[in-house]
Amino acid sequence: MLKGPTKERAGPEAAASASSPTYIDIFAGCGGLSLGLHRAGWRGLFAIEKDAFAFATLQANFLEKGARFRYDWPSWLPQQPSTVEGVIARHRDQLVALRGSIDLLAGGPPCQGFSSAGRRRADDPRNVMVDRYLELVEIVQPRTILLENVRGFTLDFKARAGGLTRENAAAQLTRKLSEDYIIEAQILRACDFGVPQNRPRFILVGTRKGAGLESGALADLHVSKALVLQHYGLAAICSAQDAISDLEIGRNELHPCPDSPGFEAIGYKAPITPYQRAMRDGLDGEPTDTRLAKHTASIRERFADIIQMCRDEGRSNRQLSPEMRAKLGITKMATRVLDAALPAPTVTSMPDDLLHYSEPRTLTVRENARLQSFPDWFVFKGKYTTGGHRRRTEVPRFTQVANAVPPLLAEILGHRLRQHCLKGSQTKANTG
Repeated sequence: MLKGPTKERAGPEAAASASSPTYIDIFAGCGGLSLGLHRAGWRGLFAIEKDAFAFATLQANFLEKGARFRYDWPSWLPQQPSTVEGVIARHRDQLVALRGSIDLLAGGPPCQGFSSAGRRRADDPRNVMVDRYLELVEIVQPRTILLENVRGFTLDFKARAGGLTRENAAAQLTRKLSEDYIIEAQILRACDFGVPQNRPRFILVGTRKGAGLESGALADLHVSKALVLQHYGLAAICSAQDAISDLEIGRNELHPCPDSPGFEAIGYKAPITPYQRAMRDGLDGEPTDTRLAKHTASIRERFADIIQMCRDEGRSNRQLSPEMRAKLGITKMATRVLDAALPAPTVTSMPDDLLHYSEPRTLTVRENARLQSFPDWFVFKGKYTTGGHRRRTEVPRFTQVANAVPPLLAEILGHRLRQHCLKGSQTKANTG
């Protein structure tokens, strides 16, 4: 639990200690939210993630000896992929024993069932993960909660033939939590917080009633944003070119990919922009995950045509028009070309959804990670891609990056929530 007041601070100076606020990260994915919270001075106890690839990424970055940030993983919880319901079933007594010691329960339940890009079925089985989140809140009773999801979380489910419109998930969740928590929620765009990607997201924060905390957890988010961005020397708005121009093939040499025989990877020379220097974050060598896709000559030619046509018709960052698709002879609707001068559209799990702004190719995992604000030292594990029926059961590197909470946005949220908790602890001490 928090002990005593502290002054506003951001970045590595806010490193976690034994007296730092504690959090648990559920539906953790590859750890974007955990990374941001650690950087904001939170102390992570453990994370819950069911996918083996994503958990391997968590393990590499938060559990291995020498990791920059490490969970204080409890001895009773195996360090292995787990579902939330599995952890609850096997370790309920240990979870109950955590009551009074957890400052934050954070996580983003699977969002595919709520996304406006999908079918948005109220009976999508993935939607029940919100109930697992609520169950864990009830068991652990944290002082604060943080939930992240897609903007579609706030949209009502469409009625099926002859049926009624179903209330949106955000309203249902708020009603269930309001008995014990003061709820605040906003739609935030990552690009407004220094992340070079539009990415609108629903953010819900709950403050437990009777825990010595006041409302207004998100009230001064602009102050935390200014402090964190100032620490890293970043502007509030960052373009795609600001983020990834140092990773262009034309600026670097290619070499065999160390973890994928038969593939080439982009080498690395030096950062060019303030954002790139911030993402290097002390790394001296080459970043990992720069493997290039194997594009045939005809595919590269088609990509070059798409890039040029988007420039000519002003459709960079936007889906191709029906006329453009007909002219190019393609049926895929999601393809977009990055606008070099603007933040990228939302990164997706499909590698060919985004094309480079000047080079006729798709992006690498590392370039997508840059657009998500992952530092270059953060490594990703598992397959690069997957396909067919395995897409339902595997979370490869591209998907891990796409599903993550941008670490820079997570750090700003973490900084604000930390200050909110500190203020609450100080108020309670002064009135106690």
